[in-house]
Amino acid sequence: MLDRDGFRPNVGIILLNQRNEVFWGKRIRTHSWQFPQGGIDRGESPEQAMFRELHEEVGLYPEHVRIVARTRDWLRYEVPDRFIRRDARGHYKGQKQIWYLLQLVGHDWDLNLRATDHPEFDAWRWHDYWVPLDVVVEFKRGVYEMALTELARYLPRQDFRNRFLRSNVRAREFERHPLAHGQEAHFELPPGASFDPDPNAHSANDPTPPAPDAFGGVPR
Repeated sequence: MLDRDGFRPNVGIILLNQRNEVFWGKRIRTHSWQFPQGGIDRGESPEQAMFRELHEEVGLYPEHVRIVARTRDWLRYEVPDRFIRRDARGHYKGQKQIWYLLQLVGHDWDLNLRATDHPEFDAWRWHDYWVPLDVVVEFKRGVYEMALTELARYLPRQDFRNRFLRSNVRAREFERHPLAHGQEAHFELPPGASFDPDPNAHSANDPTPPAPDAFGGVPR
């Protein structure tokens, strides 16, 4: 379902734990990491689509989360032609998204990457709030920055670090992260999940593009 400008309606999910870290998932059989997201079906509201995608991709139900905030308007990104299926070029341009900020009120073990027969992720981790901007695929970075910036004002107060501007603290927070120094980190993983300590492993030196999907061959 595309709008008249060639953008597919979509929802994005920023899921927080109690430390204001965000869920970061690795797309199945690729080296591409991203937030959960997915298309809005005909007749669905953005909130209905968000809860459906939350279960399909992460295995959570509405009782496991609290809606903290959502973006006011659609945020759009265009997809480079090389990621668009040939028969979709010319009318498919990219995604327009409503982003939701959710607080996990359940437990790490409630997450289940194999909640459906068609999993989207095969590994996941918690990340400091701003770090995904440094590792997301380039053409999504602008939308990620707009969503994270708009929703940052609603972060729960217990994490004092997020009261500061991202430009002042992002580098320091990443430097203090244990993985930045090769230290061993401990994560509780849900059923079917694995942990990849280096989501940056897919770099310019790895020519393999993310696996295509049914809507233009791009990461959802």
